[in-house]
Amino acid sequence: MAATGPETLAAAFEQQRGRLVAVAYRMLGSRSDAEDAVQEAWLRLNRQDAAAIDNLAGWLTTVVGRICIDLLRSRRTHPEVSYEHQLPDFVVTEDDGAQPADEAVLAESVGLALLVVLDTLGPAERLAFVLHDMFAVPFDEVGRVLDRSPDAAKMLASRARRKVQGTARPSDDRQRQREVVDAFLAASRAGDFDGLLRVLDPDVRWTAHTARGVLVRRGAAEVAERAQLGARAAVDARRALVNGEPGIVVRGPSGTLIGVMACTVADGRLVEILSVNDPALLASIDAPGR
Repeated sequence: MAATGPETLAAAFEQQRGRLVAVAYRMLGSRSDAEDAVQEAWLRLNRQDAAAIDNLAGWLTTVVGRICIDLLRSRRTHPEVSYEHQLPDFVVTEDDGAQPADEAVLAESVGLALLVVLDTLGPAERLAFVLHDMFAVPFDEVGRVLDRSPDAAKMLASRARRKVQGTARPSDDRQRQREVVDAFLAASRAGDFDGLLRVLDPDVRWTAHTARGVLVRRGAAEVAERAQLGARAAVDARRALVNGEPGIVVRGPSGTLIGVMACTVADGRLVEILSVNDPALLASIDAPGR
């Protein structure tokens, strides 16, 4: 890029920040870690001769990618033993019916179900898949980030693609997602078992992070039976955006946050629910409401 002053460089970096955070979040599954990785890229940029960088976007993508790779490898060397650290960040915002466009929602709109599967990939596989399949970065550039050939990068992405192939992808129709979540809420409040079965995929999975650990329910009947309990609970459950997709925020009579549910809708049915009601985990979630 041409010779530039500090203010112009900062402005050019800010133009890239949203995309870089989105890349890093898909790599790391943590909003705070993603922001730290992008901030580290900014610090490294300040130590470079910016005038010698021909393609700032490409340079920053390479740097952020390598920072993320190092962090993922460090995690594997020093694995966390608590499930708390395996749960992707929940970012909860008001659902006013509009398409979210801010930088934070851009980063989290990947879908929690896919993030959980991405955590099973090796660092190099994950980077190749994220950069190429999610951000259309050519394999020659992906290879440069990984210090591998384009063919090797292509093979890594292909291997990752096979591993995530069965993951439920959210519907692109945001309004349809809202309708399905609203129908699930209405049937839960009414204790309508048949209504719940109509809105749940036969193979739906509900993963709940509770104070007792992680509980997994599988199949429409088992999930519907659990959701029916909402008819007898004195709670206020409302739709919100959870990581950019329609989800549910649950509060007690006093307004205390007692649950957050991330919902994945595909083909007009709920296929995945990821919920948190562990008070220790909820304490870190900033949810709108009372």
